[in-house]
Amino acid sequence: AGERRVEAFALFNVFYQAGILLGPLVGMVLTGVDFRVTCLTAAAVFAVLSVVQIRALPARGREDGGEQDRDRRESVLTQWRGILANRAFLLFSVAMVGSYVLTFQVYLALPLEVRRIGGDGAFGTAAVAVLFAVSGLSTILGQTRVTAWCKARYEPGQALIRGLAVMGVAFLPLLLTAALPIPAPGVGRWLAAAVPPALAALLLAVGTMIAYPFEMDTIVRLSGDRLVATHYGLYNTVCGIGITVGNLLTGAALDAAREAGLPALPWISLCALGLACAAAVHGLHRTGRLAAPAPEPSRSVTV
Repeated sequence: AGERRVEAFALFNVFYQAGILLGPLVGMVLTGVDFRVTCLTAAAVFAVLSVVQIRALPARGREDGGEQDRDRRESVLTQWRGILANRAFLLFSVAMVGSYVLTFQVYLALPLEVRRIGGDGAFGTAAVAVLFAVSGLSTILGQTRVTAWCKARYEPGQALIRGLAVMGVAFLPLLLTAALPIPAPGVGRWLAAAVPPALAALLLAVGTMIAYPFEMDTIVRLSGDRLVATHYGLYNTVCGIGITVGNLLTGAALDAAREAGLPALPWISLCALGLACAAAVHGLHRTGRLAAPAPEPSRSVTV
């Protein structure tokens, strides 16, 4: 994408969220027919994607030369050793883990809160569907505009900090219902079950819209444009481990907080996590660790 890399990542997130929004809807329809139809359809989608990528991805032959030839000659162990020695990249990966823990609460903590207040009936199911719709539709409609606005005003590090801060404060609306008893059945209960979680999902989506394109661009920049895919692989591995641990801790915290009569504690903790991530990235940005590494000095040959 060259100089339009940030815009490319923004557009990618639009289609990514569209898939998250449409996938469950299509899946429910197909499963209503027959679960085997769902499985076969999913397999067909992956088969088509494989063919499309084989045909569409650019060839990387030996005529590329230069850096790419050197990358191919390096052993996998040597490549990983170099990446693990990239201190700035590793610090950035760890600093961003919390943002993924927060994002995935759209699928864990927020639906649980909806059902805690609204119940497990048809309304609870509809309110959970609203969470996904708010998250997906807001990104589809606003991602490219938000990215253009941020790029015109902020450095990448500044945009990341602001996005993470928004993701942290996204859980503040849930303190309203946590501090109050569950309303009696009726309109008040429906509003309490649907509005604060939907507002939290919207703020999480806005924070992700701000941060995501610059986050992905920062990974490329910190890699020095070498072994980019391997850097993404390690980054996603670190974040995946963080999501697993974070979801386990969040689930345990929700149960423990209810038993202890402190329902606001998980939301305060998630808010603090987001602000801590923003502070960590701020530290990396202020010390210049988010800048591209200096190019390796060229070797001169004396004849």
